[in-house]
Amino acid sequence: DEAIFFDTNGYLSEGSGDNIFVVKNGEIVTPPTLNNLRGVTRLVALECVADLGITVVERNMGYFDLYSADEVFVTGTAAEVGPIVTIDGRTIGSGRPGPVTRQLMSAFKTATSRSGTPID
Repeated sequence: DEAIFFDTNGYLSEGSGDNIFVVKNGEIVTPPTLNNLRGVTRLVALECVADLGITVVERNMGYFDLYSADEVFVTGTAAEVGPIVTIDGRTIGSGRPGPVTRQLMSAFKTATSRSGTPID
């Protein structure tokens, strides 16, 4: 189980140790990073999304955005890219990881399995 936090204005903020993303009509929406974790995993995921040509929008979201999403996923050190298929007992999309999330999971795995330059 994952806790989802909202800010003092009632807007979606983040997971307990993850950044959260909503997919709606092929577009990825994520909360602005004003009051949430600016994670390294989030940055890598956003680079992967850009490489895939998927539009990302940062904007405030509420419960309706979560409940009506086609897909929801989180990014974090432990989760990497983790699909969320139910929220508050409500099925998200088809109840399975969606196509955008699966594409991102694959791209993220490829991006993070590359070798870098050794540090002397």
